[in-house]
Amino acid sequence: MTENIQTIFTDGSKLIAEALARSGADIFIGYPITPANLIYQYALNRFDSFLAAPDEITTLQWMCGFSGSGYLPVTATSFPGFALMLESINMAYMMELPMVIILVQRLGPATGTATCGAQGDLALINGAISGGYAIPTFSISSTLDCWDMAEKALKTAVMLRSPVILLTSKEEVMTLLSFDKLALKKIEKVERKQYSGAHPYINYQPDEKLVPAFVSLESNDYQVRLTASTHNKAGILQNKTAEALDNTKRLHNKALRNIDLYTCFEYDHQDGAEVILVSYGISARASREAVIRLRDTGQKISLLIVKTLLPVSEEIYNIIEKFKRVYIAEENLTGQYRQILFGSKTPSHITGINKIGKMIRPKEIMEEILHDGK
Repeated sequence: MTENIQTIFTDGSKLIAEALARSGADIFIGYPITPANLIYQYALNRFDSFLAAPDEITTLQWMCGFSGSGYLPVTATSFPGFALMLESINMAYMMELPMVIILVQRLGPATGTATCGAQGDLALINGAISGGYAIPTFSISSTLDCWDMAEKALKTAVMLRSPVILLTSKEEVMTLLSFDKLALKKIEKVERKQYSGAHPYINYQPDEKLVPAFVSLESNDYQVRLTASTHNKAGILQNKTAEALDNTKRLHNKALRNIDLYTCFEYDHQDGAEVILVSYGISARASREAVIRLRDTGQKISLLIVKTLLPVSEEIYNIIEKFKRVYIAEENLTGQYRQILFGSKTPSHITGINKIGKMIRPKEIMEEILHDGK
């Protein structure tokens, strides 16, 4: 019997844009930058509305306005553009405005090499919000993830009333490949509910998930305040009253309280293994291949691919701590995810496998693990 397969020739950019549109994102706002250009191009023809901004600062300001008006905006950029967006991302975070920012990584610092991929922006995201507060960050590690993590990113943004980062890289969004579209799951459109209760509407009154109900700026029924400065539950600017500071703490704590609802990872456990390989993003592809080859040689090894990078779930630590030897593969010089997990002084049983300028090859991962095992 012939297997039911519908093969298409596509790239990650198209899958990401399509998944976000089906999930309920209704406006794309952007300024073109390599290597995020294809997402910009596809969004032009796929989203209900599209705005070409004159720069990245304007992009995020417009996104805040549209999000406050009830839309679900998306943009795509790379490091230079993301750097310009940072202040406005903090504004959206403080105002609690859902949106998705796709960050397509390329080799830095500064303008670096626009046509060379990398995994160098995670440390920046980890400190993107002043005060070190948690901003949910998803990572794409396979073709299917372009679909699944895009949906997860938008629905998490709505669930938490928060900006969300979708982290990827040049090779993941620009590489054309054949793909069975029947492998893509059906996506249900997210519902962005609006408050319709009694007066007065308290703009930042949290529910049991620490998330306040939303009312659009276009409402004629309630007074709406969206406030970027330190404020109380009513959205009134305050300096450092107890209520205002508690409201600021809540922004961080809502991401942590609900972390089990949006933590995603792929765990391939092998019985008897005392070694685990941890990876994410583009390096996950080489890691999967390396584990297959290592097992073929008789090496017992488990694999953990992390898809929700920030904030770090306790589940990630619970898995890693079971192993005597831990290897973390990522395409950057300093081991950014490794440092987020374990600090600047890495424990002796943790080894980073790092590289810049080129993707890490399965052979390089294997050599590092086999050499260490001797």
